[in-house]
Amino acid sequence: MSEDYYEILGVKKDASKDEIKKAYWRLAQKHHPDKSGGEAEKFKKINEAYQILSDEEKRAQYDQFGQTFEKAQAQGGFSGFENFRDWASFMEAMRERQETETQREEFGFGDLGSIFEDFFGFSSSSPRTKREKIDIEKEISIDFQEAVFGKEAEIEIERFIVCSDCQGNGREPGSSLLTCDICKGKGVVFKISQTFFGSFRTTTTCPKCQGEGRIFEKRCKNCEGEGKIKKRETIRVKIPAGIDDGGTLRIIGQGHVRKRGKGKGDLYLHVRVKPHKYFTRKGDDIYSQEEISIS
Repeated sequence: MSEDYYEILGVKKDASKDEIKKAYWRLAQKHHPDKSGGEAEKFKKINEAYQILSDEEKRAQYDQFGQTFEKAQAQGGFSGFENFRDWASFMEAMRERQETETQREEFGFGDLGSIFEDFFGFSSSSPRTKREKIDIEKEISIDFQEAVFGKEAEIEIERFIVCSDCQGNGREPGSSLLTCDICKGKGVVFKISQTFFGSFRTTTTCPKCQGEGRIFEKRCKNCEGEGKIKKRETIRVKIPAGIDDGGTLRIIGQGHVRKRGKGKGDLYLHVRVKPHKYFTRKGDDIYSQEEISIS
């Protein structure tokens, strides 16, 4: 005979929906198989109990028919965790459900982010942002003698520099800075994912202010609000003596400026040494092949 679902969750038969949900999250966190001391079988029973008791119609049928209802469910559509071959399949299904059933609205349960992190190993409250590319890579070619003795070279690069009109802040001079009306200054927006496992809150970067929390009354016309413009420049670089063919030089702070002028990237020069007509190099040694007559 199967255990009583109310006993599995440790709640009374007249427990409210919120009491059932709280009991479920507490036990699910405690017995999750991926956590130390977790029990897969126990976790499966907890999940099955919650599937029934959290659904008003199924709960009413269970209260009326008891174990008979359980048998009917086993023969029908409800199979709890047995639909998944392993935990990897479970997580993949969760992600698919989230993508198809997301609703845009505020959610009041602030602790669900930490629960999601405990279950799946990453936080749902951390917005994902595209990393800005600020480093520059360029290949240069130098002569054999220049590699041996070193030199100062003029390198032409195209890079983003700070906009001179707005000084890098992206705002049209004289215009105001406003609180974003989408995220209310938070820089993030919340989404609700309704899944068979419950409701989850996920957080993403605000699409309007791009995580800044504030927007411009007017964007800078020169840089279109980016705080940077592209310019071709010539810089002087010191090539050290003894550099190898295929070596890389890193020139700090000579890359692109970040959006809104927040720091600079680096310039990486990949050096190619042209072959010499008479000499070859192996490490710190230089070789020359000559014909010598002996009399």
